[in-house]
Amino acid sequence: MVYGGKPSTGCYLCRKRKIKCDEAVPQCRNCLVYGRPCPGYRQDTIFRNETQKVEQLMRKNSVVFVENNRQRSPSLSPSTSPPSGESRASSSLSLYRVADSGWDERAVCYFFDQFTTLEDQEVCINHLGFLPSLYATCRDIGYDGSVSSCLRLAVDATALITLGNEVKAPPLIIKARDCYGMAIRGLRQALASKTQAVKDETFATMILLCLFEDITGERNGLTSSHTAGLELLVKLRGESQLGNAQGRELFSFAYAHNHIEILALREKPRYGTDWIVEQLDSSDPVIGLMVGASKLSRLFLEASSYQGPFGLVEIEKLVSWIDAGRLMDLELSRWAQQLPNNWLPLAVYSPTGEALLTYQRIAVATIWKYYRAVRIILQKMMLELRQTLASVVGEHDETYKDVFQGDANVKEVIQDMITDTCRSIPYCFGDVDMSGNPPSSSINDKPRIRAIYGYIMLWPLWYTYSCGLATPTQTEQLRGALARVGSALGIRLALVLARDNGPPSTPLGNNPFLNPMGDFAFPMQ
Repeated sequence: MVYGGKPSTGCYLCRKRKIKCDEAVPQCRNCLVYGRPCPGYRQDTIFRNETQKVEQLMRKNSVVFVENNRQRSPSLSPSTSPPSGESRASSSLSLYRVADSGWDERAVCYFFDQFTTLEDQEVCINHLGFLPSLYATCRDIGYDGSVSSCLRLAVDATALITLGNEVKAPPLIIKARDCYGMAIRGLRQALASKTQAVKDETFATMILLCLFEDITGERNGLTSSHTAGLELLVKLRGESQLGNAQGRELFSFAYAHNHIEILALREKPRYGTDWIVEQLDSSDPVIGLMVGASKLSRLFLEASSYQGPFGLVEIEKLVSWIDAGRLMDLELSRWAQQLPNNWLPLAVYSPTGEALLTYQRIAVATIWKYYRAVRIILQKMMLELRQTLASVVGEHDETYKDVFQGDANVKEVIQDMITDTCRSIPYCFGDVDMSGNPPSSSINDKPRIRAIYGYIMLWPLWYTYSCGLATPTQTEQLRGALARVGSALGIRLALVLARDNGPPSTPLGNNPFLNPMGDFAFPMQ
């Protein structure tokens, strides 16, 4: 950290508006007059964007360390070269001894810069934007087993692994794993107490452990080991978690995390939480998309859990699922049509004539990727439901003529979603600006985006890549995007997903009712 002089003690909103704050407690008068809730005052600890400074300092110190050791040891001579493809600086980082305090603080600053966002709520979404201030309240607490101590350990672990992956420093990674183990033990103690379990600090700890697991790429297969814990906490916290922005943000992360496993990995939820999301304002674009995904998850689970027998009643049930899917797709289409203008994609061309999609904000582009993946999942399910119906009643049965007529449109929608996902990849990774022009400078192959945006795009990219319906060129582009998230942004789960073949050809698995003749494949070409 650097000292930039005595900081302003005014509230966050007054400093943003660049006006003098009266610093009243609990709310300043300026915010009340302005008609907005006072966001409060920052803690003594100030976190700043020091991404480039951290990297430069790590490399500078590592080189100094090597030069000093060369004077003492002839084995570290200038002729000693690092492995192919690695710089001398990054090679020597494995020798650098990490100081307890300085590097911890740098890691936390780097992590907050890369994985937290605090945007204007009217324009975009936040991701863990509350975490820096929440962490500041517990950073001076010792590892005493309290819930605040547990959160501090989780932040330290995730921050250390983030910076350790970035600069390839094994001492940071080792310390991160030590903190992770202690955070797990502390979380178990917190969950044993009903009063501690429902606190925001406990929920935030669970979310950070999920993030740690994905940064290291150490899931159990593709299933997160913390999903059950997130579901339990959402249930225990109930409606009260929606009463403030911090609670809603925590809920949104957990809800998206769990529904990804339902839709992409076919995991069944342990607790029903859809009733909570239905109490939110669905006119908000993100909440509206969450509601749509929630409905799709319920239909998906209902259809995939049916085990027969087969008869006229079951055929009508199958038709009702297809009709429900049609209505859901209409709702998703309306979602895209009713967005505010600053959320809409822009069709542009690169200097080489490539057709691209860009947006006013990268955060908005990541939400569109999620939307397209949800529509692909829905359309694939519709294809397979119709395939099952055709295997039972025959494709030319006049009774169900209207049901079969939608196949051509379904395939067209899927192709459009895949194409638009691929067309937006250059913008999503910062390779082009909103006008489609490349930036003036670039750093190797490193995306010019925060790691959090790569993290949000992971599962939508993976499902589109692995659905088996993209062209070979599109498949390679999607795989390459996942690989960049893993190698350049340090999120190792992306490398696992880039190698994974994806779910079985039918998202309804081996259900004998919906798949009575075995697994199908639906070639699009």
